[in-house]
Amino acid sequence: MTDTTGCEHWLALLHQLPAKPPYLRVKIWRRLQAIGAVPLKNAVHVLPWREDNEAAFRALLTEITTSGGGEAVLIDAQMIDGQSDAELRALFDAARDTDYEELAQAARRLLDTGPPSGPEIAKLQRRLAEIVRLDFFGAHGRQGAEAALRDLDEQRYAHPDIGRTGEPAPLSPADLKNRVWVTRRGVHVDRIACAWLIRRFIDPKASFKFVDAKNHAPEAGELRFDMVDAEFTHEGDRCSFETLLLRAELERDPALAVIGEIIHDLDIGDGKFGRPETPGLGAMLSGVCASTDDDLQRIASAGDALDQFHAYFSTRKTER
Repeated sequence: MTDTTGCEHWLALLHQLPAKPPYLRVKIWRRLQAIGAVPLKNAVHVLPWREDNEAAFRALLTEITTSGGGEAVLIDAQMIDGQSDAELRALFDAARDTDYEELAQAARRLLDTGPPSGPEIAKLQRRLAEIVRLDFFGAHGRQGAEAALRDLDEQRYAHPDIGRTGEPAPLSPADLKNRVWVTRRGVHVDRIACAWLIRRFIDPKASFKFVDAKNHAPEAGELRFDMVDAEFTHEGDRCSFETLLLRAELERDPALAVIGEIIHDLDIGDGKFGRPETPGLGAMLSGVCASTDDDLQRIASAGDALDQFHAYFSTRKTER
């Protein structure tokens, strides 16, 4: 808050803590960090004057003087000489820029390690909201942190280049039975639908393995889907679900063909088929993914809905 002279009003908390217990100093320091106060001198911390900041300082003063056995004074102050308002605001901006950069680095680390999970992104989003709440003067680092989180959120549902570099090996229907089916961790639209198709129509005794695609070496008895160089993955403009339909000779099932069109538009995002049911199935799959990070649970939860979609399309004439 500034007065009619253009000077900023500040709240200054002066405190002195007893030598023991030693953890008290750490506790009070953490509390000061949590409310966004910056140190002006060793025992002086400052916040811009606002009602919520005054309430936070008063609560801390009470804790220091009663529970902690220390001394504290809260002052409504203005900078007169020795340090300007601009210099003090710069201290706040520097503190928040450090917080924003730490958040951006954490987001970049997640980007480097593979598709991030919902809880990982949510944790960083909560941290961003905490920093913004304490960003009293609009530190420049906020833009970079928000951009890093946007990149992270976009990668959550995006897949890497998962086409095939060579010709697929010929596989008969018998080759597809009693297999371990391998795909990338963090299943979403295409992989969830593929797993449902496999278990329901191709390999009823299938088991699934979810791996780090960058480091996985195929083992005997495994078939991979929706991965780089997998046996079943993107081919041309087809998503992995469509590839499975074609190569398992299931594309003649009209209901599965329609589901394939929906999965194509959700996964590829080119609007090729534009079926009216696409947003509904997309919302359902997104809800499943938001509710759990367990890949098997995602497949199980979505399977019931996909069964219902298949039954619905099987009982009506579908326009192709």
